[in-house]
Amino acid sequence: MSLIVPDFDASVIVRSTEAEVIGRAPTTVRLLADSSATGGALSTQRVTLTGGADGARPHRHDRSAEMFYMLDGEARFLSGDEVVTAGAGDLVVVPPGRPHAFAAAPGCDADMLIVITPGVERFEYFRHLQRIALGEVTPESLLEVQERYDTYFLHNAAWDRRR
Repeated sequence: MSLIVPDFDASVIVRSTEAEVIGRAPTTVRLLADSSATGGALSTQRVTLTGGADGARPHRHDRSAEMFYMLDGEARFLSGDEVVTAGAGDLVVVPPGRPHAFAAAPGCDADMLIVITPGVERFEYFRHLQRIALGEVTPESLLEVQERYDTYFLHNAAWDRRR
């Protein structure tokens, strides 16, 4: 087991009104704290999905665990080959290397806090997703930056069957 000792000396405080917002309904991401702000301890964002919207397609992180805390609503999560539904107050933690995905449950909204630990610089990843949505770069461009963001996309039949 390795221990991550964060290297920062001041509290990180991000006011709701100061968080950078990426996207708009049905998928909104609020960038809260990136790895550089937390000395590598974590990266965190708040994701809001409306009307059964997709969050992230199946992928894995080789160097980090990912935690999802449901603030409100209902979401479906892929973890390995299992699809589970989580509601307000529920917690889902996915270990490194495990395939996972998430989306609001069909016809539902979902509001969640996502934490990746140890941290990875993720803010630019979400900005990249925004550039894809705006047509500025192709979806295939994500394949070129998978290693940089420790996000490796994959196919998962269990997720396809449930979505």
